[in-house]
Amino acid sequence: MELHEFLSHVDAGKTVSAGSELHEYMVRLAFDAMKITAVLNQGYHEPEEVRELMEQLTGRSVDETFTMFPPFYTDCGKNIHIGKNVFINCCCHFQDQGGITIGDGTLIGSHVVLATINHEKDPEKRGDNIPAPIRIGRNVWIGSHASILPGVTIGDGAIVAAGAVVTKDVPAYTIAGGVPAKVIKSI
Repeated sequence: MELHEFLSHVDAGKTVSAGSELHEYMVRLAFDAMKITAVLNQGYHEPEEVRELMEQLTGRSVDETFTMFPPFYTDCGKNIHIGKNVFINCCCHFQDQGGITIGDGTLIGSHVVLATINHEKDPEKRGDNIPAPIRIGRNVWIGSHASILPGVTIGDGAIVAAGAVVTKDVPAYTIAGGVPAKVIKSI
């Protein structure tokens, strides 16, 4: 199994069956991510070091305008795509197997969860993972302790209120909040 095969499978929204070769590969990716995040989350790192560790974690270039305050947690890392001028505050957890795209100028508050995996509803297949991407537009602000669930798109310029649980798409230039999150008003 190679990374591009795994990413092609999950990016197509195909189920990763428990115990399969794909599932075993997903677990290996998680352990690789834990090694990198253990270094990232241990002690102080200059901003350049944080970016370098994020490049190792994601396997791709991270713009010099990116800023993050660790600690940071992920159980994959290889399906995170970060734009320019992105800020990620402390204690965020990105479950990115299904793919996370963060647009330019986005601000992500502390303790935000981005979860791109659901489990099968059938109890006999509960260990199966069903991926769906999260897409965050440009100049979005996600408040602290918000959770964004699989398959959600946050439109350009939108604000997600602190503590919101976002289960459905948030239109551009709106404010969404609550559990489950609903559009509160337009900007």
